[in-house]
Amino acid sequence: MTATKPMDDWARWARLPIKRFAELVYGDALPQETRDETGDVPVFGSNGAFGRHSEANTEAPTILVGRKGSYGALNWSDTPAFAIDTVYFIDRRHARCDLRWLFWALHTAGLDGLSQDTGVPGLSRETAYGARLPLPSLREQTAIAASLDRETGKIDALVEEQRRLMELLREKRQAVISHAVAKGLDPNAKMKPSGVDWLGDVPEHWGVARLKFVASVQTGTAKGKDNDGRDTIVVPYLRVANVQDGYIDLSDVAEIEVPASDLSRYLLRKGDVLMNEGGDFDKLGRGSIWEGQIDPCIHQNHVFAVRPTAVTPEWLNLVTGSSYAQFFFMGRSKQSTNLASISSTNVMELPITLPPPEERSEILRHVSAELLGLDALHKQASIATELLLERRSALISAAVTGKIDVLAYDATEVQAA
Repeated sequence: MTATKPMDDWARWARLPIKRFAELVYGDALPQETRDETGDVPVFGSNGAFGRHSEANTEAPTILVGRKGSYGALNWSDTPAFAIDTVYFIDRRHARCDLRWLFWALHTAGLDGLSQDTGVPGLSRETAYGARLPLPSLREQTAIAASLDRETGKIDALVEEQRRLMELLREKRQAVISHAVAKGLDPNAKMKPSGVDWLGDVPEHWGVARLKFVASVQTGTAKGKDNDGRDTIVVPYLRVANVQDGYIDLSDVAEIEVPASDLSRYLLRKGDVLMNEGGDFDKLGRGSIWEGQIDPCIHQNHVFAVRPTAVTPEWLNLVTGSSYAQFFFMGRSKQSTNLASISSTNVMELPITLPPPEERSEILRHVSAELLGLDALHKQASIATELLLERRSALISAAVTGKIDVLAYDATEVQAA
């Protein structure tokens, strides 16, 4: 798809408001208790399909547009679907254009930046109707849709390859950590039962202690406290979003007002191992070492600051990032649909393997070297994915706005065949 049009050609397409050629239809309420999970109809919310039902409220095919939550998010269903009340839907009954072309065109409408609500982010139908799109002829719409289906399909396949690679690298990363902190580096070391069923045998000369004997756990401050009549200060504080797996993300640090007398109670110290108390399953226990990048800085109640007393922060961070620690956290957590949380009391019961100090240092050096190579490959795959997605977005925009002459491109393809 390389042929381009001169400016005065593609600019002839009139830019019309969405309401001129499509109707956004409200989805319907579908409480969990009334849903029939044995059905074969996909249920769509603003984040895509998330369940099944026995009845549909859309015809096939259907465009789903996020209304609440992930407003402006776009999904497509080739089959009849059930659109819940957090989305709008458009099927052929409500479109006066090629539906597949409209799906691609809506990607360029900026609907995800049109929230008018001050509470829960949302997309009003009136606002969406005002967004304008270039409207080509029906023949050009069909050609644009076909070309984008073909070309984005190629890009999506490459993106999926990179994502699979990143997932394999993440699995390899955790396997390196898990084996090192549970079995050590010497394959010939004599082993003994650890006393923990799911940890299994550990090297005979290692110790195993509960976390509460080698570190303390500091809980954080909660939002919404009544500070009336108290001397307060405003300080930066870390949330779950800041505590990533293996690093601290400081790109968006919030502030909170707390009593001045509480500052020392929640203050982070250099060397604290930060761990998430809950959230999505993959966030439970996730964390990294605080290097004192912001001073003063405190943490919210959904982030634990684990302060080592008898081991180094690096060893404690390595152990808590292992698969056996994740298994422990999940086993001790309170769980609901897609969410989990763990108490500080349970965190303190985590078994910590304790090789002799010199061996601990050797393991840390070995693991650091291994992870350096894996993380470099992961970064390369991540960059490649970002570039592919940028290319995908640019391709959609160019085709929908007419900057690529799709008809000429398709004609060239046919002749070449």
